[in-house]
Amino acid sequence: MGKDTLTIIDNRTGKSYEAPITDGTIRAMDLRQIKVNPDDFGIMSYDPGFKNTASTRSKITFIDGEKGILRYRGYPIEEIAENATYLEAAYLVMYGELPTREQYEQWVYDITHHTLVHENLRTFLDGFRYDAHPMGIFISSVAAMSTFYPEAKNIFDQESVELQTKRLIAKVPTIAAFAYRHSQGLRYSYPDNDLSYVGNFLNMMFKMTELKYKPNPVIERALEILWILHIDHEQNCSTTTMRAIGSAHADPYVAVAGAAAALSGPLHGGANERVLRMLKRIGSVENIPDYLKLVESGQERLMGFGHRVYKNYDPRARIIKNFAHEVFKVTGKNPLLDIAIELEQRALNEEYFIKRKLYPNVDFYSGIIYQAIGIPTSMFTVMFAIPRTVGWLAQWREMLQDPEQKIARPRQIYDGYSERHFVPMDQR
Repeated sequence: MGKDTLTIIDNRTGKSYEAPITDGTIRAMDLRQIKVNPDDFGIMSYDPGFKNTASTRSKITFIDGEKGILRYRGYPIEEIAENATYLEAAYLVMYGELPTREQYEQWVYDITHHTLVHENLRTFLDGFRYDAHPMGIFISSVAAMSTFYPEAKNIFDQESVELQTKRLIAKVPTIAAFAYRHSQGLRYSYPDNDLSYVGNFLNMMFKMTELKYKPNPVIERALEILWILHIDHEQNCSTTTMRAIGSAHADPYVAVAGAAAALSGPLHGGANERVLRMLKRIGSVENIPDYLKLVESGQERLMGFGHRVYKNYDPRARIIKNFAHEVFKVTGKNPLLDIAIELEQRALNEEYFIKRKLYPNVDFYSGIIYQAIGIPTSMFTVMFAIPRTVGWLAQWREMLQDPEQKIARPRQIYDGYSERHFVPMDQR
């Protein structure tokens, strides 16, 4: 039986080194012992984009990309999406266990009674231009909440952490809906404590002149499932940003705002919008073969296919696809759905895409559903940020309790000038 170690031979010196292997990894700092001479800094690993670097230990989300598995705290995402409410799933991700009825009722009560935002924050929102992007409003407003709750800086006070956690989960849908109403020139619709977490968001988004908004249960459940699927997804770009900002002991409001800023990029939270643009560009089922030829020749890209982690069918995409048909029974069929389904079938059966393990990801169908229920593309990343706030906070809290975590400070390979001397301007 071999030892759980890695032997490294440095061919520059002929010396060999041994590094322990734990959970399939070696510690990067173990490479520092490999030196040419005592003044040498030691070997570093070079990993642009952190493609093969584990930066933390986490008990929150498990992904097996080869098998298409996603689990929250050990529970298959399929079971959570089918059986849980959004706040039930949020409690699981935050605290590690499914809540008892008493815990759940208290959790729902606490979140429900923190949904209102300070009226001065509403004034802050009014200061944005009429055509300001909702995501910019969202990011700025979440960061601004730091000034309303200065006690949030007490990040090692457990009572304060609990309070800020509940405030953020409760208030991000309100800020998101207000950002939408502002961008549409509509009066703000305030929270309704009689509605569910998701139903209340729909109320704040779409209530017009009716005295009491009643969300359609199919739409409400579809949005709930979408949000459950987006709560957490391991150490992606925005979650890594949340942990990096949090590692400096910043308060959770500015950390969430920073994570949301990372999410706003088109390569991260904006992917489903790009899927919609692609489907519209294809135009009809008849144009799919020609479009796929352009993809194969490198002239176009197949948006919503492939994933940095998944090399199999994204389990979230399968769940969304199955529920899309229920949504369209209520909203009327979106013609883009026919294009999406046919595009998926062709891509899954063509050798070019099979060899590259290109399968639909969560973004392929989510944008179509959002569009069907009346949410404009400018709101797509905001819709992503609402549920992901739970995952960010769970990761942030886990990071603060990890004694191994230090302030994030990656190394670099400097390849600029070695040394130069200043030249006066008249001699340049």
